[in-house]
Amino acid sequence: MIAKTEEDFNGLKEIGRIVASIREELVKRAVPGVTTKELDEIAAQLFEKEGAVSAPKGEYDFPGFTCISVNEEVAHGIPSDRVIQEGDLVNIDVSGSKNGYFADTGVSIVVGKGEEILTKICEVAKEAFEAGLKKAKPGSRISGMGKVVHQVARQHGLTVIKNLTGHGIGRTIHEEPEYIYNYNETSDHGLLKEGMVIAFEPFVSTLDEEVYELEDGWTFVTEQSFVAQYEHTLIVTKDGPIILTK
Repeated sequence: MIAKTEEDFNGLKEIGRIVASIREELVKRAVPGVTTKELDEIAAQLFEKEGAVSAPKGEYDFPGFTCISVNEEVAHGIPSDRVIQEGDLVNIDVSGSKNGYFADTGVSIVVGKGEEILTKICEVAKEAFEAGLKKAKPGSRISGMGKVVHQVARQHGLTVIKNLTGHGIGRTIHEEPEYIYNYNETSDHGLLKEGMVIAFEPFVSTLDEEVYELEDGWTFVTEQSFVAQYEHTLIVTKDGPIILTK
């Protein structure tokens, strides 16, 4: 989507605020002893309260209102009776729509005290996001964002997941540009445009560079790595990116 009107900006900011507030509430509630299903039920109540719709459920009939992934799960984890434990790596991904506008956001956290490497990948994912954000300028190559994400990860002795990417967003949950890679994909010659709305989401990994899908048809996992994600929806402008999901 290319945001052009005041209505566009206001609509995107509203749904951005909503999914960000739900994300933050779930982060606060992600404590030892709670199940991922219980967290998802909180999200369901907040979506209803805000008059918004869960994007994965509304667009894809996902079996949950949010995607909550734990430890070996990287993305699209299905909320269940799984109990969160002290030291778990938990990814909370919230996307939704309201009045025809969509936003998407996610963050990985360590619950309580965990292994040092888990805290590190969460911090590096955020650092990589912030580095990539500086490349989010109209006229710049989209792949430039991924190039610096990969550089930041390697500086810390880490890598990135190459078959999970960011994407365009705005009027639907997934739009053009179809892929915003987390590395320098040299075949991608796409350019960022004034007003372009994107979901930028670095996935930083301890070792593996690819995920695979479980038999449930949703959940992505790695063979032997931990992975942290950091995601915001933003509008590219000549005055700098506007983050909608702070």
